[in-house]
Amino acid sequence: MKLSARNVFKGKVKAIVMGVVNAEVTIELPGGTVITSVITKASVERLGLKEGKDAYAVVKASSVIVGVD
Repeated sequence: MKLSARNVFKGKVKAIVMGVVNAEVTIELPGGTVITSVITKASVERLGLKEGKDAYAVVKASSVIVGVD
């Protein structure tokens, strides 16, 4: 797999919450950090995602917004 994104994090699928159209996928990285993404149900099925399976969280963003109270 070759990607233009530089932020690629390998972890294990911790949870998948299926909705009507989309699914919330949580990936746990080594050390316990979790990343959650919303993807289509079709993508979950096409990728064969299951709890405990290895997966990558790939982050490609042109901006990151930071805020404080």
